Amino acid sequence: MPAWLPRAMVLALALYACFQLGSWAFDQLIGLLINVLIAFFLALAIEPAVSRMSSRGMRRGLATFLVFLGVLIAAAGFVVLLGSMLAGQIVDMVEDFPKYLDSVINWVNQSFHTELSRVEVQDSVLHSDWLQKYVQNSATGVLDISTTVLGGLFRLLTIFLFSFYFAADGPRLRRALCSVLPPAKQAEVLRAWEIAVDKTGGYLYSRGLMALVSGIAHYILLVILGVPYAPALAIWVGLVSQFIPTIGTYLAGALPMLIAFTVDPWYALWVLGFVVVYQQFENYALQPKLTSRTVDIHPAVAFGSVIVGTALMGAVGALIAIPAVATLQAFLGAYVKRYDVTDDLRVHGRHQQRGEPALMRLRRSWRTAGSNEGRGGQDGAGEHPERV
Repeated sequence: MPAWLPRAMVLALALYACFQLGSWAFDQLIGLLINVLIAFFLALAIEPAVSRMSSRGMRRGLATFLVFLGVLIAAAGFVVLLGSMLAGQIVDMVEDFPKYLDSVINWVNQSFHTELSRVEVQDSVLHSDWLQKYVQNSATGVLDISTTVLGGLFRLLTIFLFSFYFAADGPRLRRALCSVLPPAKQAEVLRAWEIAVDKTGGYLYSRGLMALVSGIAHYILLVILGVPYAPALAIWVGLVSQFIPTIGTYLAGALPMLIAFTVDPWYALWVLGFVVVYQQFENYALQPKLTSRTVDIHPAVAFGSVIVGTALMGAVGALIAIPAVATLQAFLGAYVKRYDVTDDLRVHGRHQQRGEPALMRLRRSWRTAGSNEGRGGQDGAGEHPERV
């Protein structure tokens, strides 16, 4: 056995053990890493407001606290308003449910010549096997739901704490990061940080514009249909559909459909159709143009980045994909060398005419070159007679 073989085997086993340990640690900490990433982008989003307040003499920690307090108060007020509205509508819907059921049964009897009654339908539903199984599963899943809610609250608290520290101690964090880098690299890191703040702010600005457009469009629909609480429902649809990725659109459209059902069951179908049509318009027309203007990336790149982010990290990846790609594109654009584009028809999407044969184009180019040489010779003869 060669003398180096035992040492190589020990080194290979050690590297394999380190790889397994790193993989296990990454799997255990992936949730925390995602929370830290969300907190970092949230801190970048509030960085302009905190910096503006601290530049006027306010302590940075107090400025960060006031910004977060304003966001929490606005969110809590909105949730309380919608909760009270939803509770009242659910009570009204439960009280009027027999009338809705009677109207549906009468329509079915008239359309299909049946003889259904509300009592028979209620008895069949109450004594059905699927309802009993659903009640049993719901009773056994209460503990799981409570655990999920507590886990979500703990995750939300973790994100807010990390984002508060990132925003309040932003200058200290940048100094600590730059202290381990040479001066040339420090400028690049600070420039990348500034680009990230600008792109994240632009992304939130585009989301705010889309929320405004979505809220106005749904408000007009709800007013036309006569659905109550149209302003609050429009705000709900605008905010939830834009700031909760993947399922935000369906979650936002469920509440207006429920309220519209209390007015007229057919209005719920109108709301559903409008939500589906508007979502297609937003995905393929509105969102690519707004994100390309505010975040300065191509619409196809924006759409592809959302798909990739969703595939990699789920809803979180869809939310932070566009600002991350915009930051990377802007940072790399400063270090990519660019050249002047040649003045060719093919650059502008036009092709040369194919009617002229290639041989004639070659002859014409030779004649042009010969005439240019002859003209250059005449000019030279006029300047230097001794060469003639």
